[in-house]
Amino acid sequence: MTHAEHKQSEGQVLVERIDLGNGDYAGLLTLNRPEALNPLDSAMVAGLAAGLEELDMDVSVRTVLITGAGTAFCAGGDLLKYAALQRDTVHWPSIMEVNQRMFAKMRSLSKPVVGLINGVTVAGGLEILISCDFAYAAQSARIGDGHLRFGQMGGGGALAILPSLIGPAKARELVLSGELLPAADALELGLVNKVVPDDQLLEAGLEFCKLVASRSPLAVSNARFVINEGLESGYGFHDHLRLELERVTRYVLTSEDAREGLSAFAEKRKPKFTGR
Repeated sequence: MTHAEHKQSEGQVLVERIDLGNGDYAGLLTLNRPEALNPLDSAMVAGLAAGLEELDMDVSVRTVLITGAGTAFCAGGDLLKYAALQRDTVHWPSIMEVNQRMFAKMRSLSKPVVGLINGVTVAGGLEILISCDFAYAAQSARIGDGHLRFGQMGGGGALAILPSLIGPAKARELVLSGELLPAADALELGLVNKVVPDDQLLEAGLEFCKLVASRSPLAVSNARFVINEGLESGYGFHDHLRLELERVTRYVLTSEDAREGLSAFAEKRKPKFTGR
């Protein structure tokens, strides 16, 4: 695995491709307003949506990583702009709907999305985190909701998604207190999957990307869809099992990758998946 980086665009969100070898890449989206702690304003949301779309369309990109520039992952919305925006009964609801569509895009991408939580992560930053498939945190990370500290409420998943991730009681405590958790406490709570030294955060993400790059892109996409669609749509147990059965049946009967995996196993070699 190499770390040759291909920079595609700059601005509110930096879009890069990191070479994993063998023609596979990790996509890296970096929230890029470090002087303001990477606020989740309309420009940042638009940059994230565009970056997600760009990397999703690139078949060489196997996993998307999201992180922040500087000392913060994302410190939430730009509160200085809210005073005027929240008096606009047309524009404010539109902004919130656009935000929710971006978060939904994260959850419906055809490839995994992993948060690399590198510092202060509050409010909208937390909502980015919980819309990822999972997240790794740097030891310096501080994570919480924080909306209620300034008379605000989460509108991108802090109230609807968080309880299903960490349980209703813990979610209520985190939201109502506005407390920021150290990385180790976030790990214990299940908000992040791993805590690593600050200078090893990207490497930890790339190690996961390397694993995904060795799997069938088609199988990865289908597995992610079954998990996320069932949760997103509130499927009951039996409906979720039915969705799983339908997807796996179609995959194994129609895909070249399923046959290639079995052939590789029988021949004691590494499979060569094509995504077909």
